[in-house]
Amino acid sequence: MSGTPHPAPGARPGPPSAAPDPLDAVDLAAVEQAIRDAARDQVVPRFRRLTAVEVEQKDGPHDLVTVADRLAELQLTEALTRLLPGSRVVGEEAVHADPLLLDALDGTDPVWIVDPVDGTRQFVHGDPGFATLVALAHHGEVLASWTYAPALGLMATAVRGGGAWLAGRRLTAGSPPPGAGLEVATSHPLFTTDAEKATLARLDVPGVAPRPCGSAGLEYLKVACGELAGVVFGWEKPWDHAAGLLLVHEAGGASATAAGRPFRLAGGNALPFTAARDTSVVRRILGLLAAGD
Repeated sequence: MSGTPHPAPGARPGPPSAAPDPLDAVDLAAVEQAIRDAARDQVVPRFRRLTAVEVEQKDGPHDLVTVADRLAELQLTEALTRLLPGSRVVGEEAVHADPLLLDALDGTDPVWIVDPVDGTRQFVHGDPGFATLVALAHHGEVLASWTYAPALGLMATAVRGGGAWLAGRRLTAGSPPPGAGLEVATSHPLFTTDAEKATLARLDVPGVAPRPCGSAGLEYLKVACGELAGVVFGWEKPWDHAAGLLLVHEAGGASATAAGRPFRLAGGNALPFTAARDTSVVRRILGLLAAGD
């Protein structure tokens, strides 16, 4: 990562692995540049310039995909697999075309998890709150992540054991002040069932202020920056969560599924799940969500 002060991959804490560490084989600064290049080439030129034929629906009127999503993912797929030979890509648009690609998350090869435009709805409506999300995972563990919001000029990065960083500043989620109200971003009503809405409504209690989320990646960044108490999501698509979960954890935050377990990239999680500034907020959120069950 250019200009990002973190320990060298070989210096990461923890016992050595018998398998080669993908972080030892990839240039993190080159990955960041590839992400910037894809956004510059495919996303930014189309921001607020999309034509009607460049926007399509996938699984409903609010689930949108644009030519920018598809072309950025293709460019990233080529660049990332070139930077780490033998790696595979699990990208949102490729998986929509072939769901079997998700099986790579349970495989032995390093996997790039890619959301070319996280917050496509915002992107389509000319809102700058969208991001490109990339994470590198191996054996189900996220090793590094990048959250790039080109319209906002933000690049946040994280390396397992090496911290979370934004513009050269190490991020610390910290803990909310005692007695402070907890702002929590939740799954947007446009993408939730009536049953999910009823569960999320349990957060609407004194001291907690739930609101609909925007770009998942940018909401995770707000948690890592200590600007948002937590997030609650009712879906487990890995490209929405892999980058942000590492960012939050490396900033000192915590996360858990409804069953109190770590989030599993390959799916099968008890939902909803939460990520928050500290473990006490995680427990508070999960306790409220479980009330009445």
